[in-house]
Amino acid sequence: MIEGLQLRHHSADEAKEILDQLVDLYLEVYAGYGEFYSEERYRRQLDLHMQRVGWELVTATVDGALVGYIYGFPLPPQTRWWDGIHEPVPPGFTEENGKRTFALSELLVHPAWRRQGIATALHDELVAGRAEPRSTLLVHPDNVAAQTAYRSWGWSKVTKLRPIWENAPLFDVLLRTAETSPHPIGYES
Repeated sequence: MIEGLQLRHHSADEAKEILDQLVDLYLEVYAGYGEFYSEERYRRQLDLHMQRVGWELVTATVDGALVGYIYGFPLPPQTRWWDGIHEPVPPGFTEENGKRTFALSELLVHPAWRRQGIATALHDELVAGRAEPRSTLLVHPDNVAAQTAYRSWGWSKVTKLRPIWENAPLFDVLLRTAETSPHPIGYES
């Protein structure tokens, strides 16, 4: 592990204090990915997501500098998360009750800090100990590094989804359950 790496959990109120840093890292990671990855859209996304019950952020810093972060939240009943999902999916797959599925929305590591175990540390810190029986995320189909990492962490592709946001790309929908996790429910890293 990297010397000086610190992981810290943040509530939505605490995250507002570092909002500009979160946005700056997002813009750096997604530079050149197209219109969908604009500052304005991401600020709207963060604002909406931070209002969700159970929203949680984990940051990774080295010597006080933000080098990565991950955040997510439990999907509420009547969530729009699944809008744009490609069929077929198993019956009841998109039904939510606020306790069934944890949505991992972003996992970002600064390009200069990749391949040093930060993404794994962030992932395990946020996801491995969740009480929900399953977790989901969206990932670019051609992001080989991310796809490989997620598979090694127990994630499996279910289908594809194009979010209802303007200019949204097509994503793979990945799912991780207690059965597919390399760590049992209640695992603490």
